Amino acid sequence: MAAISEVVFVDGVRTPFGRAGEKGMYWNTRADDLIVKAMLGLLERNPNVPHDRIDEVAIAATTQQGDQGLTLGRTAALLAGLPQSVPGFAIDRMCAGAMTSVTTTGSGIGFGAYDIVIAGGVEHMGRHPMGFGADPNPRFLSERLVGEEALNMGSTAERIHDRFPQLTKERADHYALRSQQKVAAAYAANKIQPDLIPVAIRSESGWGLATADEAPRPETTMEGLANLRTPFRPHGRVTAGNSSGLNDGATAAILASGSVVKELGLTAKMRMVSFAFAGVAPEIMGIGPVPSTEKALKKAGLSITDIGLFELNEAFAVQVLSFLDHFGIDDDDPRVNEYGGAIALGHPLASSGVRLMNQLARQFSEHPEVQYGLTAMCVGLGQGGSVIWENPNYDRKAKKSR
Repeated sequence: MAAISEVVFVDGVRTPFGRAGEKGMYWNTRADDLIVKAMLGLLERNPNVPHDRIDEVAIAATTQQGDQGLTLGRTAALLAGLPQSVPGFAIDRMCAGAMTSVTTTGSGIGFGAYDIVIAGGVEHMGRHPMGFGADPNPRFLSERLVGEEALNMGSTAERIHDRFPQLTKERADHYALRSQQKVAAAYAANKIQPDLIPVAIRSESGWGLATADEAPRPETTMEGLANLRTPFRPHGRVTAGNSSGLNDGATAAILASGSVVKELGLTAKMRMVSFAFAGVAPEIMGIGPVPSTEKALKKAGLSITDIGLFELNEAFAVQVLSFLDHFGIDDDDPRVNEYGGAIALGHPLASSGVRLMNQLARQFSEHPEVQYGLTAMCVGLGQGGSVIWENPNYDRKAKKSR
């Protein structure tokens, strides 16, 4: 039996994230062109990766139809000009699609089936709104398998506010404001731009180039957040300001075995330690990262105090706050989402998992005192996903002198 191989995150990139809909910058851009552009940019900046050595391409999309359908991993591989010998497949775990692309292909590396893979995700929510064309089985409601609100993500966030009264709207708004501020600071410090692949875009005024995320609102204030309407419930607490928006975008990453990284002279940005997915009641899907993180920590033989950096997907502010409260972490803990998150940057569903990894990898390079980091996210229909990573730049002496 072959020994378990080390799983290395070599590099990751993404397109700028756009606002979904006719006014968004990607309205006239195909979804498959977005993922292909991300893959081409990724391969261009990793010239030491032989294209014929790529063993798999796994690309996630939540709404797999039209230009997001047709076994997207395979079609993207062909469109990106990879050799016909390179296979590919599509994945759907809603918000955790790209995360599942990474953990699935990473498992293949660990088992010894793959040497090098490309994993990522794309979501064009303008062309393919979440749930569009879906036909939920009537048994879900008739047999009370889930509540009526389970298929409305905003309503599930309101339910978390109900369950945990200490998670007030004011706390959610404060968290959202900080996300906007941290993204603005990260852009000003050039922390985000290095991992963005520019995309040519077409509008009524002609051709242009998307080089930055479209959604951030650095002008956000607490007063402005307080006055936003609550679309999911009269006098509710969930607003457009303390939630992620509807977005378009793509992400792609290269993973490889430790031995191949050494053979080809690649750089190890992160090492996969463990991962876990867990299910929760669909009506409160936002608490999913709590049990998935506990499960991943147990598998790794670690505790939450061993995690030095957190990249948590901000589907809703209250969802992140429920995670922080559970683990006894302060709302403004500097270890959490140092560059901001989805409330400001956007959340193109199946692509977001690799965005979290990109940001964690860049932070690892700046924090040699940190040994372990976590990427985690909630998933529609009541799931959570978590991946624990190790920092190859870790320096025990730096930790002691911190």
